[in-house]
This record gives sequence, C-alpha cells and structure tokens, in this order.
Amino acid sequence: MKSNEIFLALQEKLSELLKHAPLSDIKHTARAALQHQLTKLDLVTREEFDTQAQVLARTRERLELLERKVAALEAQQSLPKL
Repeated sequence: MKSNEIFLALQEKLSELLKHAPLSDIKHTARAALQHQLTKLDLVTREEFDTQAQVLARTRERLELLERKVAALEAQQSLPKL
C-alpha cells in the first residue's frame, strides 16, 4: 500500500469516527489509527539512523584502508626480484 493510500484510508476512518464518537474517544482512536498507519511506513528513529550512518562511515574507512593495503601488496608483487 502506498503512503498516499494509507493516509487516504486513515482520513476516511477518522471522518467516520467523528460522526459517531465523543471527543475523548476520537482522540484515543485517532492516535491508535495514526500509530498503526505509521508503523506500516517502515520508518526509523533519528537515533537508529545516526547509528547506522556511523557504522557506514567506519565501514568505508576500513574499506579504504584495505584498498590501500591491497594496492601496496600488488605494487610489491610487480617489483622485479633480485
């Protein structure tokens, strides 16, 4: 389900609730419905995002180091033997 469809479905449900429920029930139900729809969007928290960005930065640094080591070893291999 696309996010636009999710929000349209949510809007439709909320409109129906407004017709039949008191205000406190509307708040509770709207919050629950919104939370349910947001979980379908597969979002991550800022903390999770920042953690993964740090892991990626460390991984890139390690990859660059390994690439330099491989290049140095390849350069040594290509030197004529005495």
